[in-house]
Amino acid sequence: MKKNYKEILPQINTFIFDVDGVLTDSTVLLLESGELVRHMSVRDGFAIKTALDNGFNVAIISGGTSMAVQERLKNLGVKDIYLKVFNKLEVFKEYCNMYSIEPENILYMGDDLPDLEVMKKVGLPTAPQDAVNEILQVADYVSPKNGGKGCVRDVIEQVLKVHGKWQTEDVKTKFG
Repeated sequence: MKKNYKEILPQINTFIFDVDGVLTDSTVLLLESGELVRHMSVRDGFAIKTALDNGFNVAIISGGTSMAVQERLKNLGVKDIYLKVFNKLEVFKEYCNMYSIEPENILYMGDDLPDLEVMKKVGLPTAPQDAVNEILQVADYVSPKNGGKGCVRDVIEQVLKVHGKWQTEDVKTKFG
C-alpha cells in the first residue's frame, strides 16, 4: 500500500537521483565522434542548487559514465556523484553510512529496474511519470513531469516548500 507522500515530505533531508530517465529524458543523441549527448533541464538544475544552498544533501547514483553529466552536476555543487554503478543498493548503503543518513529521510527518484531495490529502502520513493511500470508501482509519488522535463524540480520544490525554504527572500536575492 502506498504511503501518503505529503506526510513524509517534512522528514526529507536528502535527495538521491538517477541520471538517465530522471535528470535526462532517457534519450541520447549519437554524434559521428561517438559522443553521446544528453539533455538536462535548467529548471531541475536550479532546484538542485537551491536544495544544496539550503543545506539539503543531494547525491547522484547512476550506471552511466558521461563526463559532461558529471561536470554539469559538479558545477551545480553536487559533491556525491556515483557513476558506472552496477549495484545501486550497495552504493546507497555506503552513502548512508558515510553521512549517517537514515533511509527514511531520503527521497529517491528513479525510472527503471536498476533503481527498484533502492526505492524499496527509502522514506519517499518517487518517479517521473514516464518511468517503467515496475517503478511506478513502487513509487509513493509519481511526478506529473517526465524525466528530464522538470520531475526533479517538482519533487525538490515540494520538499523545500514544506520546509519553508522555497522562494524565500534569500533565494530571491541569490538567484533573482
